[in-house]
Amino acid sequence: MINYYSPQEMKIWSGRIDDENDYESFRWHQWVKPLDLNDDSLTPFDGKLGFGIIGFESDQGIELNKGRFGAAAGPAAIRKELAKLPCQFSKDLKIYDCGNVTSKNTTLEASQDELAKAVKKVLELNLFPLVLGGGHETAFGHYKGISTYLDDKEDNKLGILNFDAHFDLRPYEKGTGTSGTMFRQIADYTREKGTDYAYYVIGIQKHSNTLALFRTADDLGVKYVLGKDLINGNFFEIIHNLDEYIHEQDHLYITICMDCFTSSFAPGVSAPQPLGVDPEKVILLLKHVFSTGKPISFDICEVSPRFDHDSVTANLASILVYTVVSTMAQRILGKENKKYIPL
Repeated sequence: MINYYSPQEMKIWSGRIDDENDYESFRWHQWVKPLDLNDDSLTPFDGKLGFGIIGFESDQGIELNKGRFGAAAGPAAIRKELAKLPCQFSKDLKIYDCGNVTSKNTTLEASQDELAKAVKKVLELNLFPLVLGGGHETAFGHYKGISTYLDDKEDNKLGILNFDAHFDLRPYEKGTGTSGTMFRQIADYTREKGTDYAYYVIGIQKHSNTLALFRTADDLGVKYVLGKDLINGNFFEIIHNLDEYIHEQDHLYITICMDCFTSSFAPGVSAPQPLGVDPEKVILLLKHVFSTGKPISFDICEVSPRFDHDSVTANLASILVYTVVSTMAQRILGKENKKYIPL
């Protein structure tokens, strides 16, 4: 049983309908189906490619980190934008909305543990998790869910690829993590489990991280790319270094903090970046990483509707999710998916 969890009300999946029968005219709101993770009768998905959407309605970590709260409403805002997307993939691809885990009426640590259960359950159902945050404290619960799922697997080396302006490696007191401590918590978690800690972060801003955080990153063996180097550096060298990292991992957990992007692209975040990175570069990297087959789960965090303008940030988040889904469809469904790709 997953506590602090509720199945998704499907009325959020609505929008324009061009045709009720012609699949090539469908949008996501006509294709997404509900899935209650607390249903004991569920059996593993036996199709070719399935996704399970989970919302994490929490911004407790942002508040504890003294940031601008509001990301708890992010999952709903992203869903509204996803609903409008065209179904440019084979009918063999299925998408299920698995509802939301909330941090209301409980502690952040408890809600992260419930998110971990939800992620593990989605993986056990043979679905690829798409987690919609929430603050970036989402990452700790998400990672624990993947790690627990891999415990009895032989190929269980799990790497983290984070697109972020911040390292999120701040010190913390046990049980009182924030949206700025997750990857340090994960480092401690892996140490306790005796597993590898392999953290790679792209988009780091010098003005957003203290010297102590850079030193902590070096001490923990964190690999990183500065935002300025992603914009003006040698892109092929970045790809080469990233490939070397990917090669060392059995699986990858991919996470995006929307504050890595320039604020003109993503104004609705807790910590806007006037000199962030370009979404086009991140999309190229996402396509490359997902073409390797290494990613096992994905999340997108820190969409805060109360600071958004015309849903620009939520819309960008939906396009990034679309990139993940379409890239996996091309890789896994192959020829069957080609006729659904626009010319």
